[in-house]
Amino acid sequence: MNLQLAGRYDCCMQPDQDAVWLDREQQRAWRAYLVGTTLLMDRLDRDLRERHNVSMPEYEILVRLSESPGRRLRMAALAASVSHSRSRVTHTVTRMERAGLVDRRACLSDGRGVEALLTDKGFDVLAEAALTHVRGVREFLVEVGSDEDFAAVGRIFDAVTDRLVDAHPGLDIR
Repeated sequence: MNLQLAGRYDCCMQPDQDAVWLDREQQRAWRAYLVGTTLLMDRLDRDLRERHNVSMPEYEILVRLSESPGRRLRMAALAASVSHSRSRVTHTVTRMERAGLVDRRACLSDGRGVEALLTDKGFDVLAEAALTHVRGVREFLVEVGSDEDFAAVGRIFDAVTDRLVDAHPGLDIR
């Protein structure tokens, strides 16, 4: 919110809803974060699509499957680990299955659920796409600041994750 507008909301605030507005520097940093992460994620997604015909959400699914025992995860756990709805993950996995990147199988542990399984082709695509992805992360994030800057980003987002992870424990992939 524009700092100029902050005072206009005082009349509408309940005593237990008081906000401590961001100062000018905090607002600038917040907006830089929003714009920077949007542009970074768009660029990483575009590079993956152009070079490997894989979107960023598909790449994240490939990564989660590759890191799971037997390269397989229940669909519900997969959805939780990428913070998408089950419906969205189902549609994405369907596209990936048509491309031969994943298969869906009955759950090994109980047979009632459905698991996504990373295929050998999917693993090969991931291996190539990972090179593109890490180059982009390095070029557009890691190398734009100092080692100390990057460590500070890690500390901040470790603290953010610690504060918020209870709502989505599957996202904690640190």
